This record gives sequence, structure tokens and C-alpha cells, in this order.
Amino acid sequence: MANTSLIRYRAYALLIVSLLLSVLPQYATARAVREPREDASNALASATRERIDLNPDWRFSRFTTNPDSLSYNTLKNWILPSANNFISGTKHERPSGTPPGNDVQYVKADFDDSAWEALNLPHDWAVKGPFNAPGISGGMGRLPSNGVGWYRKKVTLAKEDLEKTIYLDIDGAMSYSAVWLNGNLVGGWPYGYNSFRLDLTPYAKEGANQLAIRLDNAVDSSRWYPGAGIYRNVWLVKVNPVHVRQYGTYVTTPKVSAQSATVNLAVEVDNTGNASQQINVATEIHLADAATGRPTGQAVATFPAKSISIAKGATQSVNDSVAINNPQLWGPAPTQKPNLYVAVTTISIGNITVDTYETRFGVRSVTYDANKGLLVNGEPVYVQGTCNHHDLGSLGAAFNTRAAERQLQILGEMGTNALRTSHNPPAPEFLELADRLGFMVYDEIFDVWNTQKTKNDFHLIFADWHEPDLRSFIRRDRNHPSVIAWGIGNEIPEQSSAAGGATGKQLRDIVRSEDTRPVTAALNSASGTSVLAGVLDIEGLNYQGEGQGTSNSSAFPGFHSAQPNKMIWSSESSSAISTRGTYIFPVTSSNSATVGTGSGGNSTASQVSAYELYATSWGSSPDKVFTGQDRYDYVAGEFVWTGFDYIGEPTPYDSSRSSYFGIVDMAGFKKDRFYLYQSRWRADLPMAHILPHWTWPDRVGQVTPVHVFSSGDEAELFVNGKSAGRKKKAEYTYRFRWDDVKYEAGELHVVTYKAGKEWATDTKKTVGAAANLKITADRTDIAGDGYDLSFITVAVVDANGDVVPQAGNNVTFSITGPGKIVSTDNGNPADFTVFPSPSRKAFSGLVLSIVRADAGASGDIVVSAASPGLPNASITLHAG
Repeated sequence: MANTSLIRYRAYALLIVSLLLSVLPQYATARAVREPREDASNALASATRERIDLNPDWRFSRFTTNPDSLSYNTLKNWILPSANNFISGTKHERPSGTPPGNDVQYVKADFDDSAWEALNLPHDWAVKGPFNAPGISGGMGRLPSNGVGWYRKKVTLAKEDLEKTIYLDIDGAMSYSAVWLNGNLVGGWPYGYNSFRLDLTPYAKEGANQLAIRLDNAVDSSRWYPGAGIYRNVWLVKVNPVHVRQYGTYVTTPKVSAQSATVNLAVEVDNTGNASQQINVATEIHLADAATGRPTGQAVATFPAKSISIAKGATQSVNDSVAINNPQLWGPAPTQKPNLYVAVTTISIGNITVDTYETRFGVRSVTYDANKGLLVNGEPVYVQGTCNHHDLGSLGAAFNTRAAERQLQILGEMGTNALRTSHNPPAPEFLELADRLGFMVYDEIFDVWNTQKTKNDFHLIFADWHEPDLRSFIRRDRNHPSVIAWGIGNEIPEQSSAAGGATGKQLRDIVRSEDTRPVTAALNSASGTSVLAGVLDIEGLNYQGEGQGTSNSSAFPGFHSAQPNKMIWSSESSSAISTRGTYIFPVTSSNSATVGTGSGGNSTASQVSAYELYATSWGSSPDKVFTGQDRYDYVAGEFVWTGFDYIGEPTPYDSSRSSYFGIVDMAGFKKDRFYLYQSRWRADLPMAHILPHWTWPDRVGQVTPVHVFSSGDEAELFVNGKSAGRKKKAEYTYRFRWDDVKYEAGELHVVTYKAGKEWATDTKKTVGAAANLKITADRTDIAGDGYDLSFITVAVVDANGDVVPQAGNNVTFSITGPGKIVSTDNGNPADFTVFPSPSRKAFSGLVLSIVRADAGASGDIVVSAASPGLPNASITLHAG
């Protein structure tokens, strides 16, 4: 009996293997560069998709002069074919012969890199400083972002991996990336903000594989801080030769109501194998878990399974539609909820699954109306947006999900509902956060086209790379419900010319071939009758709506008349500037003034008054912007320049390190302007905010104007218990002003009213000398994954626990337990202490430390702060 069972088992096994070989002939013959396959069934069973975090354990070295005689020009012909999947016309051919760089010592497995820096990605080589790097302007942040950087890492592959297709995905590397595997030039991508994929398959081998990546950053490559290094995540992707291609799903929801939604899905499948295949494509839709984004519960809709034939080396597309009953819609907070779905696509051959691919998306409708503005799911939504550059303050350009989430949470508290990715593609996780938190996104790609703004910017490669950069950008981001518009350019020098209009049309047509959402650009000089304005779907105006500088002449009416069927918004507004907690006298009596000496500026200290009335020569105070918007109610809203201060562009004081534009400073501390926007953007929130602080021992008896920001419509100010008058907001006024108050120590107290009823109050007191340090954390429980962060604030306070507003005490942070102090900051644009320093002076009474738990950490982390003459303070975090 035993022998009979064994014979039957072997017969069944041989039959199964025979059937598998008949439907998967590509497994019968290995690629020429691979070792022969031993067992096709085992190879198939292990061939489902893997996405592996490649961030840990790299070696890195930066060179200030070229160490290898390579350049983009020498590598260009081998790099260009990396773009072929995103080119509609003639593809690039890889040259024959040995590529340049294959003989460079850094690409070779036997090169000894033990003396190089050991690090984990994401990594910004410049952020550790020092400042005032040679050749780097204030506009670029004065940090050493220039040079050639080499990264090396060993990647281990098992024998069964060689039956798969193996990709390297880099979410962003600054810039002119070139990648070698085992001494072979694979390809690269020059634009530092775009995500890209390279096929490692032809060069992979069993065992240790040497990966080497070269980056090259020039001086004068940017108008702001570009960052440096592999500053976003890197992934190794292993898939069956038959798989959903990169960005291979496209979801749209053309018909949406509360009762039903039509969901269209296109799935593109690649066959990189050696034989044609008959495959099945099936997709189910699930609700996404709010915390993880993963599919949850039973399928709410199922696309009909389809069987298609796909030739070797080919791509096939499957398209279909389903209806979701009673859909849970995605919409911007706070009036709507950002509900998400997941489409789970399965590729199978016979009865065996060879690939599973998840696509998060949202069900929503967006209408762009020339007179009503933006409507999301039928509801008018006024765009209350901010612009931001991509750096994360003292963390530099190295992307961190928690740091970005903290920024968005602070902006959300202010009332922000929209974000502009100025002026480049963001990290993929940024859009995932926007989807989850309910922010609308104006997703932008280019700051320049053919005409330069700086000597070494993108204009050098625009001709070759604008199409692949744009197509890959759209395909990567188009399933995000947060994305409501595509931005193709910002203040383009050729915006008013016929040539600029022609380029704009070319870019718009590329976008339209990839997606249905509208195309916009930020215009700071073109008129409504310009060729480019005629090309755009949404008219984006930079500073023109409120009237630039001291002008009150609005461009809104001209654009609305010239383009009557197109929505208009302010793609950049205000450019107000201030230094947190700093007040300079006298205070302008106007609602907006250009900053300068004697007009809100102190060039000696590199400070700008925080009365929030001062702006650049092209910009305006928020008050003046609000006036322009309220006079023209067809305007859809604004994107303020900027939500947060950022590294570089330190207008008006180029000698500083960072900007003054932010509503929030670079450390994440709120400026007074935060409350002015909150008073407008969250009109239903009872709030009142007094400025300035009330500790002025050198101003006794001097006029010290008091302003109040409130969502109320009436306010009464009390100075040491005595009324300074009760005021109502007049038309086109957005703050309460008592400009004749004379300083005396004591207390300011304001009571605000709305519709005649008490609404909100605020108090400012004269504080005493520094007596203690008050330490707090944004979160005391953090993940021990090597990425999660806690943001630790130390306030210098008096004996009553009130912040000493002009305190500049030096504070030193220390840590015990499984964590690290990553950086410190205080929000002062003129502070040149390097970011990794554990010691830093408080600024306007506050200082920040950012703490990360070690990878694999579990347990308590104690963060302590010390300052000469003051008691120490500490806080305990828990990692795990």
C-alpha cells in the first residue's frame, strides 16, 4: 500500500510540474545571464511581489571636486534610456560598448569603503553644515549642498530571486543620479525631485550585489535650498516577470452621488519574461483602514475578471467599470471626511497568483467654476492654502513622514485645507498624508522651462527631460484624491511670450493625455490675454490679485474678463515677512507696508517686525490680500507664501540662513500671523490673540500699539483693568487696532464678541526674569523604528510659568536611553549654529530639539535640558 501511494504521489507531482511548464514556458529557459532554474513550481510560488526597504546600512562619501572625471554629459546617452517608459515618441537606444564609469573604483565590489561614513537613508549630506559654505548663496541656504556624492550598499539576492524581475525604486535623489550594479551602469535620472525606477535584472547575481549611486550637485542650481543626497526612500522591488507595471493602475470616478459612484479602472501589465502568457486580471475594492491605509472588511465592489494574452516583452491594458453603492466620499476637512478605498488587483496564471497590487484612491467629484470657485462633492470649498518648499527645517531635505505630518497638523489647526508643492514633485508620502488628513493639493512640477533663473537649474535639461519627468510625475500621483490640479510652471520667465505659450500648450497636452484634472501655472507678470493664460485651465495669479507691493490695482477683473469660463485663484499670495516674537517701532498706520529700515526692519539684527503688516516689494500683508479677495467673490481662494519658514531665500536679509515668509517659523513655533489666518479661515472657532507681548521695561510711557486677531466682530481692550475702547470691524478690516496705547507694566486683556455675544478672550502679562525651563513633547510615545520622531520644546519661563518673551538663554540637550538628538532649532533665521548641535540659544523664549528612537528600540528615553543659572528640566519618552 505504501509503495502504491508513493507511486501515485510521484505521478501527481510530475503531472503538476508538466502543467506548470506548459503554461509558463518562460520558466523552462532561464535568461542568458542567469543560472538555470531547478524547479519551476517553487520559483512560481515565491514569485509574488516584494517591496523591500533599502534605507539601512549605506556607506557615503562627498567630494568637493570631481573624483572620477564623470559628468552628466559623459553619462547622458546611457542615462536617457531610463526615461523610455515615459516617452510617447521615438525611444532612446542604449549605446553599445562599455559605459563610462564602469572602471571607476567606487562601483567595484572590491573597493574598500570602510573609511566612508556609515548612514541610513533618507540622507541630506548638507544639513549638518557648516553654514557659509563656499560658493553657496543665501538663496540656496548657505549649506554645503554642492559636490559629488557616492553611496554604496551590498544587496543580497537568493538564487530564486534570479527568476524574478528586480527593480530599484528611488523616491528622490538630488541630483543627476547615476546607478551601477556589480560594476555595470544601469541608468539614472537627473531631476532631483522626481521618483524613478531602474531595472536591475540584467546585472543581478546570486549572493552579494554591489550597488553604487553617484550624485552631482552644482552651485547655482536652485533659487532655494535644494538639499543634497538620497533624501527620500529607496526600495528594492521583486516581481514575477508578469506583473502590474510601475504606476500601472489608474482610477477615476466620473460619476459620483451620495447614492452611487462609478469607478473606472485601467490596469497595465508588463511581461518581461521570454514567452507570451495567458493571464487573468481581477480587482476587488475595499474600504481602506483609516490608520494603515490597508484594505479592510469585505469587498464593496468587484470588477469582472478578465483573461488576456500578453506577448513577451509587451504591455497590455485592462479597463473596466463598477458601481459602489452608498459610497463613502473623500473630501477636505473639516466639513467633509477623507474616506479612502483600496483596489486590490490580482494577476494570475492558471490558478496561481503571480502578482498582487494595491491602489489607494478616493471617491469624489470636483467642479471648477469660474464664478462659484471650487466645489467638492457639490459643496463650495474656499481654497485656504499654503505653499511650502520641500525641506523640513533643521532636518533638511531628508524626508521624514512624522515631520511632514506635524507640519500638516499645525497648518490644519490654522484652518489650512490646501497645499501647493512649491515648486516640484513632493515625496510620495506627502501625498499619502494629504489623502489621509483631508488636504487638497496643487501638485506642481517645474520652476523653469527653457529659460534659466539660475545658471545650473533645470533649463539645462528641459528639452530632453520635460516629457518623461511630467509623465512619470502624473502617473505616480494621479490616483491621489487629494490632487485637485496639476501645476506645470512657476513664474516662468517666458510666460508672456508666444514661445512660452507654445511650451505651456505642449505641457498641458501631455497632462491631458495622462489625466483629466485641470492644468494651471503661477503667473506673476502675464496678463489674462497672454497666450499662456489662454492655454491654462485654471488661472493662477502670483500677487497680482491683491495688487503687487503698494499698488491696489487688482488683476482679478482683467483675468476674469479675458477668461470668463475659467476659475481663478491666487497661486501665491502675500509674501508677508516677520521674525517670531520680534516687534519693531514705530508701527505703520497702513494695512500693508514694504519692509525696510524704519519700516518694520532691523538690518543690524536681521529681524522683521511681527506686527504682520510688512511684506516684500512685490507682496502684501494678509490684510491687504483679504481685501482683494473679498472684493472679487468669484476668486476660488489662495495659496499663501508660505506656511512654514524654510532654508534659503532669506529675503530681505541675504546674510541669513532661512526665510522670513512662514506663518510658522522653521522650528514649528507659531508666529502671530498664524492667528490672523486662523481668525479668517476658522470663523466658527472662538479665538482671540493679542500682540505684542507686554514686557517692555525700556518702553515705559511710550506708544506701543496693541493689535488683536479674532474671529469675533467686536472687541474691547483693557489695559490694567481700564478700557482702551470697544471697536467693531469695519468692512475690509481684519484686525482690531489700538495704536495709541502707552506701555505700562501689568496686564492686557481683550474680550471679543460675535453677534453681540461674548466670543473669546486673551490676556498678556508683564513677566519676570527667567527662573525655570519648561519642557514639553508633541508626543511622548513613539515607534522604535529608527524613523519616528518626538519634537521637544523648551520654554524659558519666569517664576509663574509664563514664557519670558525676549529670553535668549543657551540651552543644552542631552539624552539617555535608546534614542538620539537629531537636531535643534529656535526659529531664528539669523542663527548659524549648525542644526545637529545639542546646544542652542532660545529665541523669543523658545528652543526645539528633535529626538528619534533607535531602530528596534524599546523602553524609556529621557531627554534633559540644561541652561546656566536655571534648574534642569527633563521629559521621558517611551519607544516601542
